[in-house]
Amino acid sequence: MRVLVVAATPAEVDPFVAGLSPVADTGPRSARYIGAGHEIDVLITGIGMVATSTWCSRALCGEQFDAALNLGVCGSFKSAFTPGSVVNVVADRLVELGAEDGDAFLTIQQMNLLGDDEFPFMGGRLVNASTPFAAMNGLPKVEGITVSTVHGNDTSIAHVIERFNPDVESMEGAAFMYACLVHGVPFAQVRAISNVVERRNRSAWKLNEAIAALTLEARRILQS
Repeated sequence: MRVLVVAATPAEVDPFVAGLSPVADTGPRSARYIGAGHEIDVLITGIGMVATSTWCSRALCGEQFDAALNLGVCGSFKSAFTPGSVVNVVADRLVELGAEDGDAFLTIQQMNLLGDDEFPFMGGRLVNASTPFAAMNGLPKVEGITVSTVHGNDTSIAHVIERFNPDVESMEGAAFMYACLVHGVPFAQVRAISNVVERRNRSAWKLNEAIAALTLEARRILQS
């Protein structure tokens, strides 16, 4: 299988890449490896939706892949998903795409600028109907939101929970999913919880534990 592994930062995948055999550099942000019987291109997009969608589309236009795998960390809105745990994000939303209307917020769908089920959306979400990696079936399936500004204010956290009831948030997930859906490449978004979504409290984050858990899960997924 030929797999595109996508991450926002090197730190999120460096331990995973360390277990692969390098083959060649394939671009300014990508390199090719062999591991677990697969040919694996690792793409580091940089932070945020614009960088992720642009570099993913560049990679998916230039090469043929059997599957794409997004690896990264995220914040959790739910006590059931604690720091250090790994989840399968099966649906994601672009929650900041819309307009303010006084104290209210209108989504792009509510503004009638995009249909709820207009491709690649389903019910206003980006949805992964199935995973190309059978080993992921045991991971908790969650719904995410993708943001440009990570939540760290009690009022805004309460608002987004009331409107969308998300499980996790990242800064790249929906952009990765959008690119894969447009290009017709089977994909999965796998994330490890690094922190609870709350007022910024870096001392409570478990980033190292999250990356270690993500590394183990990524290896298990590809080896099986």
